[in-house]
Amino acid sequence: MTSPEKQELAPAVDRSRLRRKFWFVSWRANAEVLLVKLKGAFDGAATARLAGLLAGPVLFVFILFGTELAPGQPAVTITAAVAVLMAVWWITEAIPLAATALIPIAFFPLMGVADGESIARSYMNTTILLFLGGFLLALAMERWNLHRRIALRIILLFGGRPASLVLGFMVAAALLSMWISNTATAVMMLPMALAIVRRVEKEHGSWEGTKPLLLGIAYACSIGGVATLIGTPPNLILRRTLSTIFPEAPVPGFGQWFVFGFPFSVLLLFGAWFLLTRVLFNLGHASALENDELRREYRALGPASAEERTVLTLFGLTALLWIFRSPIEVGALRIAGWASLLPAGEMIDDGVVAMIASVALFVLPARKDQNGRRGSLLEADVFAQVPWGIILLFGGGFALAKAFGDSGLARALVDRFAELPLPGWALVATITAGMNFLTELTSNTASTQMVLPVLAAIAVGENLHPMLLMLPATLAASMAFMMPVATPPNAIVFSSNRLRIIEMVKAGFWLNLFSIALICLFTWLLAVPVFDLGDGSLPVWAQTVAEPE
Repeated sequence: MTSPEKQELAPAVDRSRLRRKFWFVSWRANAEVLLVKLKGAFDGAATARLAGLLAGPVLFVFILFGTELAPGQPAVTITAAVAVLMAVWWITEAIPLAATALIPIAFFPLMGVADGESIARSYMNTTILLFLGGFLLALAMERWNLHRRIALRIILLFGGRPASLVLGFMVAAALLSMWISNTATAVMMLPMALAIVRRVEKEHGSWEGTKPLLLGIAYACSIGGVATLIGTPPNLILRRTLSTIFPEAPVPGFGQWFVFGFPFSVLLLFGAWFLLTRVLFNLGHASALENDELRREYRALGPASAEERTVLTLFGLTALLWIFRSPIEVGALRIAGWASLLPAGEMIDDGVVAMIASVALFVLPARKDQNGRRGSLLEADVFAQVPWGIILLFGGGFALAKAFGDSGLARALVDRFAELPLPGWALVATITAGMNFLTELTSNTASTQMVLPVLAAIAVGENLHPMLLMLPATLAASMAFMMPVATPPNAIVFSSNRLRIIEMVKAGFWLNLFSIALICLFTWLLAVPVFDLGDGSLPVWAQTVAEPE
Protein backbone atom coordinates (compact mmCIF):
# COMPACT_ATOMS: atom_id res chain seq x y z
CA MET A 1 0.00 0.00 0.00
CA THR A 2 1.38 3.33 -1.03
CA SER A 3 1.83 6.17 1.35
CA PRO A 4 -1.09 8.24 -0.09
CA GLU A 5 -3.44 5.23 0.29
CA LYS A 6 -2.45 4.90 3.93
CA GLN A 7 -3.13 8.57 4.42
CA GLU A 8 -6.63 8.19 2.90
CA LEU A 9 -7.45 5.17 5.11
CA ALA A 10 -6.25 6.71 8.35
CA PRO A 11 -9.04 9.31 8.65
CA ALA A 12 -11.64 6.57 8.18
CA VAL A 13 -10.09 4.47 10.92
CA ASP A 14 -9.94 7.50 13.20
CA ARG A 15 -13.58 8.33 12.55
CA SER A 16 -14.67 4.79 13.37
CA ARG A 17 -12.68 4.84 16.56
CA LEU A 18 -14.16 8.22 17.46
CA ARG A 19 -17.69 6.94 16.85
CA ARG A 20 -17.09 3.96 19.14
CA LYS A 21 -15.57 6.21 21.80
CA PHE A 22 -18.45 8.68 21.51
CA TRP A 23 -20.98 5.84 21.81
CA PHE A 24 -19.23 4.50 24.93
CA VAL A 25 -19.05 7.93 26.55
CA SER A 26 -22.71 8.58 25.74
CA TRP A 27 -23.76 5.19 27.09
CA ARG A 28 -21.76 5.77 30.28
CA ALA A 29 -23.24 9.23 30.73
CA ASN A 30 -26.78 7.91 30.22
CA ALA A 31 -26.09 5.06 32.65
CA GLU A 32 -24.83 7.52 35.26
CA VAL A 33 -27.94 9.68 34.79
CA LEU A 34 -30.12 6.59 35.15
CA LEU A 35 -28.29 5.52 38.30
CA VAL A 36 -28.69 9.00 39.76
CA LYS A 37 -32.42 8.92 39.00
CA LEU A 38 -32.78 5.45 40.49
CA LYS A 39 -30.85 6.52 43.57
CA GLY A 40 -33.05 9.59 43.91
CA ALA A 41 -36.15 7.46 43.56
CA PHE A 42 -35.11 5.39 46.56
CA ASP A 43 -33.87 8.25 48.73
CA GLY A 44 -35.70 10.29 51.36
CA ALA A 45 -39.34 11.05 50.72
CA ALA A 46 -39.44 8.85 47.62
CA THR A 47 -38.40 5.85 49.71
CA ALA A 48 -41.16 6.57 52.22
CA ARG A 49 -43.73 6.88 49.43
CA LEU A 50 -42.66 3.58 47.85
CA ALA A 51 -42.64 1.85 51.24
CA GLY A 52 -46.11 3.19 52.00
CA LEU A 53 -47.42 2.25 48.57
CA LEU A 54 -46.38 -1.38 49.20
CA ALA A 55 -47.05 -1.58 52.96
CA GLY A 56 -50.60 -0.21 52.74
CA PRO A 57 -52.06 -3.01 50.57
CA VAL A 58 -50.06 -5.67 52.45
CA LEU A 59 -51.54 -4.57 55.77
CA PHE A 60 -54.96 -4.24 54.17
CA VAL A 61 -54.88 -7.86 52.95
CA PHE A 62 -53.45 -9.13 56.24
CA ILE A 63 -56.18 -7.48 58.34
CA LEU A 64 -58.92 -8.45 55.88
CA PHE A 65 -58.04 -12.13 55.59
CA GLY A 66 -55.82 -12.79 58.63
CA THR A 67 -57.88 -11.32 61.45
CA GLU A 68 -61.45 -11.31 62.73
CA LEU A 69 -61.92 -8.30 64.98
CA ALA A 70 -65.59 -8.97 65.70
CA PRO A 71 -66.90 -12.51 65.04
CA GLY A 72 -70.00 -12.44 62.91
CA GLN A 73 -69.45 -8.78 61.93
CA PRO A 74 -67.28 -8.72 58.78
CA ALA A 75 -67.95 -4.99 58.30
CA VAL A 76 -65.82 -4.26 61.39
CA THR A 77 -62.77 -6.00 59.93
CA ILE A 78 -63.31 -4.46 56.49
CA THR A 79 -63.55 -0.95 57.93
CA ALA A 80 -60.42 -1.49 60.01
CA ALA A 81 -58.52 -2.74 56.95
CA VAL A 82 -59.58 0.29 54.90
CA ALA A 83 -58.71 2.64 57.77
CA VAL A 84 -55.20 1.19 58.05
CA LEU A 85 -54.69 1.40 54.28
CA MET A 86 -55.76 5.05 54.29
CA ALA A 87 -53.64 5.84 57.36
CA VAL A 88 -50.48 4.38 55.80
CA TRP A 89 -51.04 6.15 52.50
CA TRP A 90 -51.88 9.43 54.21
CA ILE A 91 -48.83 9.31 56.47
CA THR A 92 -46.39 8.37 53.69
CA GLU A 93 -48.22 10.34 50.96
CA ALA A 94 -47.81 7.28 48.74
CA ILE A 95 -50.41 8.79 46.43
CA PRO A 96 -51.91 12.30 46.60
CA LEU A 97 -53.79 12.87 49.87
CA ALA A 98 -57.01 13.71 48.02
CA ALA A 99 -56.75 10.48 46.02
CA THR A 100 -56.49 8.45 49.23
CA ALA A 101 -59.59 10.27 50.46
CA LEU A 102 -61.58 8.69 47.61
CA ILE A 103 -60.98 5.16 48.92
CA PRO A 104 -64.14 5.02 51.12
CA ILE A 105 -66.50 5.76 48.26
CA ALA A 106 -64.70 3.18 46.11
CA PHE A 107 -64.33 0.38 48.68
CA PHE A 108 -67.19 0.56 51.19
CA PRO A 109 -70.05 0.03 48.69
CA LEU A 110 -68.01 -2.64 46.87
CA MET A 111 -67.36 -4.56 50.09
CA GLY A 112 -70.84 -4.20 51.56
CA VAL A 113 -70.11 -1.76 54.39
CA ALA A 114 -72.33 1.12 53.19
CA ASP A 115 -74.18 2.14 50.05
CA GLY A 116 -72.69 4.67 47.68
CA GLU A 117 -75.40 7.27 48.26
CA SER A 118 -74.86 7.49 52.03
CA ILE A 119 -71.06 7.56 51.70
CA ALA A 120 -71.22 10.24 48.99
CA ARG A 121 -73.09 12.58 51.36
CA SER A 122 -69.94 12.78 53.49
CA TYR A 123 -68.12 14.57 50.67
CA MET A 124 -70.44 17.58 50.67
CA ASN A 125 -72.00 18.79 53.88
CA THR A 126 -72.47 21.97 55.86
CA THR A 127 -68.96 21.80 57.39
CA ILE A 128 -67.38 21.66 53.95
CA LEU A 129 -69.59 24.56 52.84
CA LEU A 130 -68.36 26.53 55.86
CA PHE A 131 -64.77 25.96 54.77
CA LEU A 132 -65.61 26.87 51.17
CA GLY A 133 -67.30 30.12 52.23
CA GLY A 134 -64.37 31.10 54.43
CA PHE A 135 -61.94 30.45 51.62
CA LEU A 136 -63.96 32.54 49.15
CA LEU A 137 -63.91 35.44 51.62
CA ALA A 138 -60.14 35.05 51.89
CA LEU A 139 -59.77 35.08 48.10
CA ALA A 140 -61.82 38.28 47.94
CA MET A 141 -59.46 39.91 50.47
CA GLU A 142 -56.44 38.83 48.43
CA ARG A 143 -57.94 39.90 45.10
CA TRP A 144 -58.47 43.47 46.29
CA ASN A 145 -55.23 43.62 48.35
CA LEU A 146 -57.10 44.17 51.61
CA HIS A 147 -54.97 41.63 53.47
CA ARG A 148 -51.77 43.59 52.73
CA ARG A 149 -53.29 46.86 53.95
CA ILE A 150 -54.43 45.24 57.21
CA ALA A 151 -51.03 43.63 57.82
CA LEU A 152 -49.04 46.81 57.23
CA ARG A 153 -51.35 48.85 59.42
CA ILE A 154 -50.98 46.43 62.32
CA ILE A 155 -47.19 46.31 61.99
CA LEU A 156 -46.95 50.11 61.99
CA LEU A 157 -48.75 50.20 65.33
CA PHE A 158 -45.91 48.32 67.03
CA GLY A 159 -42.94 50.51 66.04
CA GLY A 160 -39.48 49.64 64.72
CA ARG A 161 -37.65 48.20 67.73
CA PRO A 162 -36.66 44.57 66.92
CA ALA A 163 -38.75 42.87 69.60
CA SER A 164 -41.71 45.14 68.86
CA LEU A 165 -41.35 44.55 65.13
CA VAL A 166 -41.36 40.77 65.66
CA LEU A 167 -44.49 41.13 67.78
CA GLY A 168 -46.12 43.32 65.13
CA PHE A 169 -45.51 40.77 62.39
CA MET A 170 -46.71 37.94 64.62
CA VAL A 171 -49.91 39.74 65.59
CA ALA A 172 -50.62 40.62 61.96
CA ALA A 173 -49.98 37.04 60.81
CA ALA A 174 -52.09 35.57 63.60
CA LEU A 175 -55.05 37.90 62.97
CA LEU A 176 -55.00 37.20 59.24
CA SER A 177 -54.67 33.43 59.64
CA MET A 178 -57.77 33.45 61.84
CA TRP A 179 -59.74 34.09 58.66
CA ILE A 180 -57.61 33.18 55.65
CA SER A 181 -55.41 30.15 55.09
CA ASN A 182 -52.17 29.85 57.04
CA THR A 183 -50.30 29.26 53.79
CA ALA A 184 -51.65 32.39 52.12
CA THR A 185 -50.81 34.44 55.21
CA ALA A 186 -47.21 33.20 55.27
CA VAL A 187 -46.77 33.83 51.54
CA MET A 188 -48.00 37.39 51.99
CA MET A 189 -45.98 38.19 55.13
CA LEU A 190 -42.62 36.74 54.08
CA PRO A 191 -41.78 39.27 51.30
CA MET A 192 -42.53 42.18 53.64
CA ALA A 193 -40.31 40.68 56.34
CA LEU A 194 -37.45 40.04 53.91
CA ALA A 195 -37.67 43.61 52.61
CA ILE A 196 -37.16 44.88 56.16
CA VAL A 197 -34.31 42.41 56.78
CA ARG A 198 -32.48 43.52 53.62
CA ARG A 199 -32.90 47.17 54.53
CA VAL A 200 -31.36 46.66 57.98
CA GLU A 201 -28.57 44.47 56.60
CA LYS A 202 -27.74 47.13 54.03
CA GLU A 203 -27.23 49.67 56.80
CA HIS A 204 -25.65 47.48 59.49
CA GLY A 205 -24.23 44.43 57.67
CA SER A 206 -26.21 41.86 59.68
CA TRP A 207 -29.25 41.82 61.93
CA GLU A 208 -29.91 39.67 64.99
CA GLY A 209 -33.65 40.00 64.44
CA THR A 210 -33.76 38.02 61.19
CA LYS A 211 -34.23 34.54 62.64
CA PRO A 212 -36.80 35.39 65.34
CA LEU A 213 -38.73 37.47 62.81
CA LEU A 214 -38.98 34.66 60.26
CA LEU A 215 -39.72 32.00 62.87
CA GLY A 216 -42.28 34.29 64.48
CA ILE A 217 -44.19 34.63 61.21
CA ALA A 218 -44.30 30.86 60.65
CA TYR A 219 -45.40 30.11 64.21
CA ALA A 220 -47.98 32.92 64.32
CA CYS A 221 -49.68 31.61 61.17
CA SER A 222 -50.29 28.26 62.88
CA ILE A 223 -51.21 29.81 66.24
CA GLY A 224 -53.75 32.22 64.75
CA GLY A 225 -55.45 29.42 62.84
CA VAL A 226 -56.77 27.73 65.98
CA ALA A 227 -58.52 30.89 67.24
CA THR A 228 -61.54 30.50 64.95
CA LEU A 229 -63.55 27.54 63.73
CA ILE A 230 -62.58 28.20 60.10
CA GLY A 231 -58.97 29.14 60.79
CA THR A 232 -57.49 25.71 60.08
CA PRO A 233 -58.95 22.43 58.73
CA PRO A 234 -58.57 20.30 61.91
CA ASN A 235 -61.04 22.57 63.75
CA LEU A 236 -63.77 21.83 61.22
CA ILE A 237 -62.85 18.14 61.15
CA LEU A 238 -63.48 17.96 64.90
CA ARG A 239 -66.87 19.58 64.48
CA ARG A 240 -67.97 17.23 61.72
CA THR A 241 -66.47 14.05 63.22
CA LEU A 242 -68.24 14.73 66.53
CA SER A 243 -71.62 15.10 64.81
CA THR A 244 -71.00 12.06 62.60
CA ILE A 245 -70.07 9.62 65.38
CA PHE A 246 -72.46 11.12 67.95
CA PRO A 247 -75.52 12.38 66.03
CA GLU A 248 -77.10 13.80 69.18
CA ALA A 249 -73.98 15.68 70.28
CA PRO A 250 -74.08 19.50 70.50
CA VAL A 251 -71.39 20.59 68.05
CA PRO A 252 -69.19 23.62 68.84
CA GLY A 253 -70.57 26.82 67.34
CA PHE A 254 -68.45 29.60 65.89
CA GLY A 255 -68.95 31.83 68.91
CA GLN A 256 -68.25 29.03 71.38
CA TRP A 257 -65.02 28.14 69.62
CA PHE A 258 -63.93 31.77 69.51
CA VAL A 259 -64.48 32.21 73.26
CA PHE A 260 -62.19 29.22 73.81
CA GLY A 261 -59.74 29.52 70.91
CA PHE A 262 -59.00 33.24 70.95
CA PRO A 263 -57.58 33.47 74.50
CA PHE A 264 -55.64 30.26 73.87
CA SER A 265 -54.11 31.79 70.74
CA VAL A 266 -53.30 35.06 72.51
CA LEU A 267 -51.44 33.35 75.36
CA LEU A 268 -49.58 31.00 73.01
CA LEU A 269 -48.70 33.87 70.68
CA PHE A 270 -47.18 35.98 73.45
CA GLY A 271 -45.46 32.92 74.86
CA ALA A 272 -43.89 32.23 71.46
CA TRP A 273 -42.87 35.89 71.12
CA PHE A 274 -41.25 35.89 74.56
CA LEU A 275 -39.44 32.64 73.80
CA LEU A 276 -38.09 33.96 70.49
CA THR A 277 -37.08 37.45 71.59
CA ARG A 278 -36.05 36.96 75.22
CA VAL A 279 -34.92 33.36 75.66
CA LEU A 280 -33.66 31.82 72.42
CA PHE A 281 -32.54 35.05 70.72
CA ASN A 282 -31.45 38.12 72.64
CA LEU A 283 -32.64 41.19 70.76
CA GLY A 284 -31.58 43.68 73.41
CA HIS A 285 -28.70 45.01 71.29
CA ALA A 286 -30.22 44.41 67.85
CA SER A 287 -30.43 47.37 65.49
CA ALA A 288 -33.74 49.23 65.50
CA LEU A 289 -35.65 49.97 62.33
CA GLU A 290 -37.20 53.26 61.40
CA ASN A 291 -40.83 53.09 60.37
CA ASP A 292 -40.20 55.12 57.20
CA GLU A 293 -39.92 52.04 54.96
CA LEU A 294 -43.16 50.58 56.27
CA ARG A 295 -44.93 53.91 55.97
CA ARG A 296 -43.75 54.24 52.36
CA GLU A 297 -45.17 50.81 51.58
CA TYR A 298 -48.42 51.69 53.29
CA ARG A 299 -48.71 55.04 51.48
CA ALA A 300 -47.95 53.33 48.17
CA LEU A 301 -51.20 51.40 48.58
CA GLY A 302 -53.11 54.68 48.30
CA PRO A 303 -56.55 55.26 49.78
CA ALA A 304 -58.77 52.23 50.31
CA SER A 305 -60.78 51.42 47.20
CA ALA A 306 -64.54 50.97 47.22
CA GLU A 307 -63.99 47.23 46.71
CA GLU A 308 -61.71 47.02 49.75
CA ARG A 309 -64.28 48.80 51.90
CA THR A 310 -67.05 46.54 50.64
CA VAL A 311 -65.09 43.34 51.28
CA LEU A 312 -64.08 44.57 54.74
CA THR A 313 -67.70 45.39 55.61
CA LEU A 314 -68.96 42.04 54.35
CA PHE A 315 -66.15 40.27 56.17
CA GLY A 316 -66.99 42.03 59.45
CA LEU A 317 -70.72 41.31 59.13
CA THR A 318 -70.06 37.65 58.37
CA ALA A 319 -67.75 37.30 61.38
CA LEU A 320 -70.39 38.87 63.64
CA LEU A 321 -73.11 36.59 62.25
CA TRP A 322 -70.88 33.57 62.85
CA ILE A 323 -69.97 34.57 66.40
CA PHE A 324 -73.46 35.51 67.58
CA ARG A 325 -75.60 33.01 65.62
CA SER A 326 -76.08 30.59 68.53
CA PRO A 327 -76.25 31.41 72.25
CA ILE A 328 -72.93 31.97 74.01
CA GLU A 329 -72.81 30.75 77.58
CA VAL A 330 -69.76 31.05 79.84
CA GLY A 331 -70.67 30.44 83.45
CA ALA A 332 -73.42 32.87 84.44
CA LEU A 333 -72.95 34.95 81.26
CA ARG A 334 -75.43 34.19 78.50
CA ILE A 335 -75.80 35.97 75.14
CA ALA A 336 -78.79 34.94 73.06
CA GLY A 337 -78.14 34.04 69.44
CA TRP A 338 -79.74 35.99 66.58
CA ALA A 339 -80.91 32.80 64.85
CA SER A 340 -83.35 32.14 67.69
CA LEU A 341 -85.20 35.34 66.73
CA LEU A 342 -86.11 33.94 63.29
CA PRO A 343 -89.08 31.61 62.64
CA ALA A 344 -86.81 28.97 61.07
CA GLY A 345 -83.73 29.78 63.12
CA GLU A 346 -83.09 26.13 64.02
CA MET A 347 -82.44 25.43 60.32
CA ILE A 348 -79.60 27.95 60.10
CA ASP A 349 -76.01 26.95 60.85
CA ASP A 350 -72.57 28.45 60.19
CA GLY A 351 -72.45 26.87 56.73
CA VAL A 352 -75.61 28.77 55.75
CA VAL A 353 -74.04 32.05 56.89
CA ALA A 354 -70.93 31.24 54.85
CA MET A 355 -73.01 30.63 51.74
CA ILE A 356 -74.93 33.91 52.19
CA ALA A 357 -71.60 35.77 52.28
CA SER A 358 -70.30 33.78 49.30
CA VAL A 359 -73.30 34.62 47.14
CA ALA A 360 -72.95 38.29 48.12
CA LEU A 361 -69.36 38.29 46.82
CA PHE A 362 -70.63 37.39 43.35
CA VAL A 363 -73.47 39.92 43.47
CA LEU A 364 -71.90 43.08 44.94
CA PRO A 365 -70.44 45.24 42.15
CA ALA A 366 -66.79 46.07 41.57
CA ARG A 367 -65.03 48.58 39.33
CA LYS A 368 -65.23 48.35 35.56
CA ASP A 369 -62.63 46.32 33.72
CA GLN A 370 -60.59 47.42 30.67
CA ASN A 371 -63.53 46.65 28.39
CA GLY A 372 -65.88 48.85 30.39
CA ARG A 373 -67.76 45.88 31.86
CA ARG A 374 -68.69 46.18 35.51
CA GLY A 375 -67.99 42.93 37.31
CA SER A 376 -68.47 41.71 40.87
CA LEU A 377 -66.14 41.32 43.84
CA LEU A 378 -65.45 37.75 42.74
CA GLU A 379 -65.75 36.26 39.27
CA ALA A 380 -66.11 32.71 37.99
CA ASP A 381 -62.35 32.25 37.64
CA VAL A 382 -61.99 32.22 41.43
CA PHE A 383 -63.22 28.63 41.59
CA ALA A 384 -59.98 27.50 39.95
CA GLN A 385 -58.19 28.72 43.10
CA VAL A 386 -60.38 26.79 45.55
CA PRO A 387 -58.39 23.91 47.17
CA TRP A 388 -60.65 21.11 45.97
CA GLY A 389 -58.05 18.57 47.07
CA ILE A 390 -58.48 19.66 50.69
CA ILE A 391 -62.25 19.46 50.30
CA LEU A 392 -61.93 15.87 49.05
CA LEU A 393 -59.61 15.17 51.97
CA PHE A 394 -62.31 16.45 54.32
CA GLY A 395 -64.89 14.23 52.66
CA GLY A 396 -62.75 11.11 52.84
CA GLY A 397 -62.16 11.59 56.55
CA PHE A 398 -65.85 12.20 57.20
CA ALA A 399 -66.76 9.07 55.20
CA LEU A 400 -64.27 7.02 57.21
CA ALA A 401 -65.65 8.43 60.47
CA LYS A 402 -69.18 7.50 59.39
CA ALA A 403 -68.07 3.95 58.60
CA PHE A 404 -66.46 3.69 62.05
CA GLY A 405 -69.91 4.06 63.61
CA ASP A 406 -72.07 2.29 61.05
CA SER A 407 -69.87 -0.82 60.81
CA GLY A 408 -69.49 -1.33 64.57
CA LEU A 409 -65.74 -0.63 64.55
CA ALA A 410 -66.20 2.17 67.08
CA ARG A 411 -67.84 -0.24 69.51
CA ALA A 412 -65.08 -2.81 68.91
CA LEU A 413 -62.45 -0.20 69.74
CA VAL A 414 -64.36 0.71 72.88
CA ASP A 415 -64.19 -2.91 74.01
CA ARG A 416 -60.42 -3.02 73.38
CA PHE A 417 -59.66 0.21 75.26
CA ALA A 418 -62.12 -0.24 78.12
CA GLU A 419 -59.35 -1.39 80.48
CA LEU A 420 -56.82 1.31 79.57
CA PRO A 421 -54.97 2.02 82.85
CA LEU A 422 -54.21 5.75 82.38
CA PRO A 423 -56.21 8.31 84.42
CA GLY A 424 -58.02 11.04 82.52
CA TRP A 425 -55.43 13.80 82.93
CA ALA A 426 -52.57 11.50 81.89
CA LEU A 427 -54.56 10.32 78.87
CA VAL A 428 -55.14 13.92 77.76
CA ALA A 429 -51.43 14.77 78.16
CA THR A 430 -50.32 11.63 76.30
CA ILE A 431 -52.69 12.20 73.40
CA THR A 432 -51.73 15.87 73.15
CA ALA A 433 -48.00 15.14 73.10
CA GLY A 434 -48.38 12.23 70.68
CA MET A 435 -50.47 14.24 68.22
CA ASN A 436 -48.12 17.22 68.50
CA PHE A 437 -45.03 15.29 67.48
CA LEU A 438 -46.88 13.04 64.99
CA THR A 439 -47.81 16.05 62.87
CA GLU A 440 -44.17 17.12 62.64
CA LEU A 441 -43.89 14.54 59.86
CA THR A 442 -47.47 14.06 58.68
CA SER A 443 -50.31 16.21 57.36
CA ASN A 444 -52.24 17.71 60.27
CA THR A 445 -55.48 17.39 58.31
CA ALA A 446 -54.95 13.72 57.47
CA SER A 447 -53.74 12.90 60.99
CA THR A 448 -56.80 14.54 62.52
CA GLN A 449 -59.09 12.66 60.16
CA MET A 450 -57.70 9.27 61.12
CA VAL A 451 -57.14 9.86 64.86
CA LEU A 452 -60.37 11.55 66.00
CA PRO A 453 -62.70 8.58 65.40
CA VAL A 454 -60.36 6.36 67.44
CA LEU A 455 -60.25 8.92 70.27
CA ALA A 456 -64.04 9.08 70.28
CA ALA A 457 -64.13 5.34 70.86
CA ILE A 458 -61.47 5.53 73.58
CA ALA A 459 -63.45 8.27 75.35
CA VAL A 460 -66.53 6.07 75.49
CA GLY A 461 -64.47 3.15 76.81
CA GLU A 462 -62.91 5.34 79.50
CA ASN A 463 -66.27 6.92 80.43
CA LEU A 464 -64.90 10.37 79.49
CA HIS A 465 -66.55 13.20 77.61
CA PRO A 466 -65.38 12.78 73.96
CA MET A 467 -64.37 16.46 73.75
CA LEU A 468 -61.81 15.93 76.52
CA LEU A 469 -59.77 13.78 74.14
CA MET A 470 -60.81 15.05 70.71
CA LEU A 471 -60.34 18.77 71.47
CA PRO A 472 -56.70 18.63 72.68
CA ALA A 473 -55.78 16.31 69.81
CA THR A 474 -57.30 18.79 67.35
CA LEU A 475 -55.38 21.72 68.83
CA ALA A 476 -52.14 19.73 69.01
CA ALA A 477 -52.42 18.85 65.32
CA SER A 478 -51.83 22.52 64.48
CA MET A 479 -48.91 22.96 66.89
CA ALA A 480 -46.06 21.44 64.84
CA PHE A 481 -43.23 23.99 65.08
CA MET A 482 -40.03 21.96 64.73
CA MET A 483 -39.63 20.75 61.14
CA PRO A 484 -39.77 22.68 57.87
CA VAL A 485 -42.03 19.97 56.43
CA ALA A 486 -44.41 20.07 59.40
CA THR A 487 -46.58 22.94 58.10
CA PRO A 488 -46.68 25.08 54.94
CA PRO A 489 -45.77 28.27 56.91
CA ASN A 490 -42.66 26.51 58.28
CA ALA A 491 -41.64 25.47 54.78
CA ILE A 492 -42.31 28.93 53.34
CA VAL A 493 -40.08 30.81 55.80
CA PHE A 494 -37.42 28.10 55.57
CA SER A 495 -37.31 28.66 51.80
CA SER A 496 -35.82 32.12 52.49
CA ASN A 497 -32.44 30.35 53.05
CA ARG A 498 -31.89 32.39 56.21
CA LEU A 499 -32.63 29.59 58.67
CA ARG A 500 -30.93 26.31 59.46
CA ILE A 501 -32.98 23.24 60.32
CA ILE A 502 -31.33 22.96 63.73
CA GLU A 503 -32.44 26.52 64.56
CA MET A 504 -36.04 25.72 63.70
CA VAL A 505 -35.89 22.40 65.57
CA LYS A 506 -34.45 24.03 68.69
CA ALA A 507 -37.01 26.83 68.81
CA GLY A 508 -39.86 24.55 67.78
CA PHE A 509 -39.07 21.92 70.40
CA TRP A 510 -39.46 24.34 73.30
CA LEU A 511 -42.57 25.87 71.75
CA ASN A 512 -44.01 22.37 71.27
CA LEU A 513 -43.56 21.67 74.98
CA PHE A 514 -45.13 25.00 75.93
CA SER A 515 -48.11 24.39 73.61
CA ILE A 516 -48.65 20.89 75.04
CA ALA A 517 -48.80 22.28 78.59
CA LEU A 518 -51.10 25.13 77.54
CA ILE A 519 -53.46 22.78 75.66
CA CYS A 520 -53.80 20.51 78.70
CA LEU A 521 -54.40 23.52 80.96
CA PHE A 522 -57.04 25.06 78.70
CA THR A 523 -58.77 21.71 78.15
CA TRP A 524 -59.43 21.27 81.87
CA LEU A 525 -59.94 24.91 82.90
CA LEU A 526 -61.67 26.66 79.98
CA ALA A 527 -63.09 23.96 77.70
CA VAL A 528 -65.20 22.54 80.51
CA PRO A 529 -67.33 25.71 81.05
CA VAL A 530 -67.26 26.91 77.42
CA PHE A 531 -68.33 23.60 75.85
CA ASP A 532 -70.41 22.52 78.87
CA LEU A 533 -68.45 19.34 79.58
CA GLY A 534 -69.82 19.06 83.11
CA ASP A 535 -67.67 16.86 85.33
CA GLY A 536 -65.94 15.37 82.27
CA SER A 537 -67.82 12.06 82.40
CA LEU A 538 -69.51 10.43 79.42
CA PRO A 539 -72.70 12.34 78.49
CA VAL A 540 -75.96 10.56 77.68
CA TRP A 541 -75.77 11.38 73.97
CA ALA A 542 -72.43 9.55 73.69
CA GLN A 543 -73.47 6.34 75.44
CA THR A 544 -75.28 5.01 72.39
CA VAL A 545 -71.94 4.25 70.72
CA ALA A 546 -71.10 1.78 73.47
CA GLU A 547 -74.52 0.13 73.50
CA PRO A 548 -75.45 -2.72 71.13
CA GLU A 549 -78.15 -1.94 68.66
